[in-house]
Amino acid sequence: MQPEIRKLVTYDEEVLIEGFRPAAEPWRMFAVAAVVRNPWAGRYVEDLKPEIMAFGPPLGALLTERIIALAGSGDAIEAYGKAAVVGLDGEVEHASGLIHTLRFGNHYREAVGAKSYLAFTNTRGPANAPVMVPLMDKNDAGRRSHYLTIQFSIADAPRADEIVVVLGGATTGRPHHRIGDRYQDLKDLGHDVDNPAAV
Repeated sequence: MQPEIRKLVTYDEEVLIEGFRPAAEPWRMFAVAAVVRNPWAGRYVEDLKPEIMAFGPPLGALLTERIIALAGSGDAIEAYGKAAVVGLDGEVEHASGLIHTLRFGNHYREAVGAKSYLAFTNTRGPANAPVMVPLMDKNDAGRRSHYLTIQFSIADAPRADEIVVVLGGATTGRPHHRIGDRYQDLKDLGHDVDNPAAV
């Protein structure tokens, strides 16, 4: 059993001026999406595991290969995330099922050498629904400069019986970042943050 992929879509943007000020380096965010047939569309299925186990690895491998090629290397990616949008004949659980499996996300984590979990969204909508991919620093979940969101849409997807599965990335955080990080806020409140990973 393999996922039936109707199309692959790439999104790529570079911001040169942000907040009326040139960026020191281009702020680049990008995503790759697979539009796949939803094997559970139009009916209730109790056990989703067979399709999840069959679809997760090839989708994770394919999208990871494409996003690394888009970025130039895994090292070039500083922030990362994932998303899925299920069509109207499906459940949000179907979107969740395809992206919330180690066999999907681990391809990407390993390729970029990440320590943080993958930020995510899973939603339902019609064709041209917004695809929102939240990003965070691949090694430091408290680094606010890399709290980002990629937004795009695909004019003809998802169809009612499809799921759009997405990986996203960025090569930098926001230009002109100046709101601090979680750790400084906690220090200001008197918390001990000598070990940021434990916060």
